[in-house]
Amino acid sequence: MVTLSSRLRPLMQRGCDFLGTKTAIMGGAMSWISERNLVAAISNADGFGVLACGSMSPDLLRAEIQGTRTLTRMPFGVNLITMHPQLDELIDVCLEEKVGHIVLAGGVPSAPAVKRVKDGGAKLICFTPALALGKRLVRMGADAIVIEGMEAGGHIGPVSTSVLSQEILPTLSSEVPVFVAGGIGRGETIVSYLEMGASGVQLGTLFVCANECIAHENFKKSFIRAAARDAVPTPQLDPRFPVIPVRAIVNEGTKLFLDKQREVISKFDAGELTKEAAQLEIEHFWAGALRRAVIDGDTENGSLMAGQIVGVVKDEQPTAAILAELIRQAEQALLHREL
Repeated sequence: MVTLSSRLRPLMQRGCDFLGTKTAIMGGAMSWISERNLVAAISNADGFGVLACGSMSPDLLRAEIQGTRTLTRMPFGVNLITMHPQLDELIDVCLEEKVGHIVLAGGVPSAPAVKRVKDGGAKLICFTPALALGKRLVRMGADAIVIEGMEAGGHIGPVSTSVLSQEILPTLSSEVPVFVAGGIGRGETIVSYLEMGASGVQLGTLFVCANECIAHENFKKSFIRAAARDAVPTPQLDPRFPVIPVRAIVNEGTKLFLDKQREVISKFDAGELTKEAAQLEIEHFWAGALRRAVIDGDTENGSLMAGQIVGVVKDEQPTAAILAELIRQAEQALLHREL
């Protein structure tokens, strides 16, 4: 169990109070990875685990929430994708299962979705890539904000974590708790963002090689071998088909995504696909590619979504050890400030 010193506790207190945890460290919601085992392990280690709903049906999500509850009595949240066709039903499942925190991600949530979460009594967490949108989300009813820089893994925006923090924290942190994500792998970095006004942080890549994570051994080995420069964003081939960049470790799957774009663009130009269908086909590539790597262990052709901080991941270890080391580093950094 983690015990914060009198130096670190005040910096994390607001985030801890909001999450109901002993540390203000959230687990990033990673599809196929942030399922019951890892989420429960993070929460049991005094962090805040977040289930990745992804494309789950309402029944599957309910089973996953209930399964997580068999593994932990500590608080955890659920991440829902705003584009999911059954978003309302998924929100209702979370509320019926008494999930205390709902994260709406993957786009700007609609006013009805926000109202549904708030009326149901859950706390709402939203992502923002810019100050203006962050202000809008707070006005809409977001109880907390996550700012995630381009160093993160998976779908990313164009601005770095350090720049976003300087732009957003001085303004939004006085209104709601703000959690910083992207490129965070050491306690000293956590302290620096807390001192800038963050209420906590969110980490994803660092937990992929946790013992409790169900990711295939091949997937974990790819992380342990990778350097920061190996995790790069995917390029967009045609401006007619905007591609949200995905940061992943370069492999054959990266080339396959380029091939998929060329194939779809060719079909569109030949009149075989509508623009909407073509865009959807490009986006659907990632769901299957990520599963192939994480679950099946096909690290050549699957997607190895990873943040640049993958370079500091050197071995597999228990989730509790990862969190304890982060806190130790943070405490040491604060101790040095007093010397």
